[in-house]
Amino acid sequence: MVPPAAATAIQAPALRAPAARTAARSALVLGALGVVFGDLGTSPLYTMQTVFNPDDPHPVAVSTQSVFGVVSMIFWSVVLIVSVTYVALVMRADNDGEGGIMALLTLLRRRAAGDGRTARRAATVLAGLGVFGAALFLGDSMITPAISVLSAVEGVKVAAPSLESLIVPVAAGIIVALFLAQRLGTHSVGRLFGPVMLVWFLAIGACGIGGIADHPDILRALSPTYALDFAGANPSSAFFALAAVVLAVTGAEALYADMGHFGRRPIVRAWFAVVFPACVLSYLGQGALILEDPGATSAPFFLLVPDWARWPMIVLATAATVIASQAVITGAFSVARQAAQLGYLPRLRILHTSSDTVGQVYVPWVNWTLMVAVLALVLTFRTSASLAFAFGMAVTGTITITTIMYFALARQLWRRSWWFVLPVGGALITLDLLFLAANTTKIPHGAWLPLLIATVTFVVLTTWQQGRRLVTAQRERAEGPLTDLVAELHAPGRALPRVPGSAVFLNRTKDRAPLALRATVEHLGVLPQVVVITSIETLPVPHVPPGARIALDDLGHADDGIWHLSVRLGYRDDADVPALLRRLDELETGLPVLGAPNAKVSFYLSTVDLRWGSAHPLGRLRTRLFLATARMTADAAEYFRLPRDRTVIVGSRVEL
Repeated sequence: MVPPAAATAIQAPALRAPAARTAARSALVLGALGVVFGDLGTSPLYTMQTVFNPDDPHPVAVSTQSVFGVVSMIFWSVVLIVSVTYVALVMRADNDGEGGIMALLTLLRRRAAGDGRTARRAATVLAGLGVFGAALFLGDSMITPAISVLSAVEGVKVAAPSLESLIVPVAAGIIVALFLAQRLGTHSVGRLFGPVMLVWFLAIGACGIGGIADHPDILRALSPTYALDFAGANPSSAFFALAAVVLAVTGAEALYADMGHFGRRPIVRAWFAVVFPACVLSYLGQGALILEDPGATSAPFFLLVPDWARWPMIVLATAATVIASQAVITGAFSVARQAAQLGYLPRLRILHTSSDTVGQVYVPWVNWTLMVAVLALVLTFRTSASLAFAFGMAVTGTITITTIMYFALARQLWRRSWWFVLPVGGALITLDLLFLAANTTKIPHGAWLPLLIATVTFVVLTTWQQGRRLVTAQRERAEGPLTDLVAELHAPGRALPRVPGSAVFLNRTKDRAPLALRATVEHLGVLPQVVVITSIETLPVPHVPPGARIALDDLGHADDGIWHLSVRLGYRDDADVPALLRRLDELETGLPVLGAPNAKVSFYLSTVDLRWGSAHPLGRLRTRLFLATARMTADAAEYFRLPRDRTVIVGSRVEL
């Protein structure tokens, strides 16, 4: 029998465990509010205003029927696209816990590897769509900070009309400060994001309730019949309104893209418990206000706020839009990093801003490019209403591509029945295509911008991928097979002098000989006492377990001191070679210590100097683009975290 004291000691952890689990779940939900829902949660700032914008090339006239119809369209668009498409369906398609369009792309690539030719061609087309979707997201990451910050600062027009001329300069200043702060990382500031966004959602929900209380009939707009009646009576107005209604779901892609940070359940809980009701209340309240005062369409969000609370709301809205911008900028860093590791961009200079979270990265080249682009958008368009025409195209394109890729995977990978794929997928894709078609009417008025950005980005990504293959083929001819080089080193009468020390030759694959090793043998005629040829392979998965990352091979000559180290990493794993060698030191391999800071180890890098030639296999224009993109390539020694004082670089020239 257990003594009473012991019983207490045994039972106490069991009693505390549920409370601890609840606290942990609450912390994840709060964190998701700050990181995931910034863009989606600030959509009420500009959606209703954009729908009824009198300067729109296809304006929607204010009437009782149109207000009820638009609010109903917004509500059901949020339900079908966010709650059904993303929360109920797409977020179940994870790649080892990671989400985002890159996850769908890698799942498609993995599935296509074992299929027949026809299936591989279909997967190639879908993969192309995925790359274009990633390109659209990068365009979205330029537009989101501009429209979000502008829409928040525009509240000044309501609180103090005399200060309207300061809107653009203040917005530009906030944007510059935002991008200057990126290199500091979001680890510390991120703790504030969740509470700020919780206050934001409580505030917009409360303001919405105030508007509904003045005109409770607006609650009838929750019925889909009002959207259908509006579309039936005014088909052209309803169709053109879709181009602005889609702004209510901007940021839905972030739910999926950030799934790896928090998991699906905290995001789903935050959506249904906080974000969804708060946003719906805000839209209903704004609709009620417009019914009372049609002139409120100029700024329904801020006019819904009581006079005494407008300045605090402007400050809170600015903080919320900065958080929304931060989320999408961080997403752009992640997409660029993943694209580089999957072979769609050159190796980029990446700084890790957190010692605890590998995913928190800062990419200087992407940061400064985004800052210049965002400032150009603010200074050119000058109002959130003008930018809204461009914003919708990027969002609808990304959502449509994501939905198509999801249902293709549902059929091919999970073998879901045609009875599910055709009716459900057909209905959701048709809805997405309606939004996309409506936004094409805005192409002459600004929607061309995200298409141009995405097209240029897509050409850059695919050009780099194809050019990289051509350069790799030429490089492999210069390298020769590794087995041939090892055989030469063991040929009778070819014994090379061995010098003290260890050398790590970084290489692309196990099959080819490193250019640096071949040059050392041919020009110096010596070899270090220990040679470790290290090849690093990036797999189309987010992470590889630490125990499965490294494998050592003696190449069939156990006593000659020449080894091959295979390293397998996920596209979100850190390529820190000294850290990997420290992991190797922990194993009983017979090798001397390689990863210690004071170890006598030299690192050899093989580089390729790309030059303009006479062949131009990609065509003259794309060859120049490939060579220009190559200038973005980060220093390999920094990328692999190699010590500068012990790194030797050997180059070879390739002409295109």
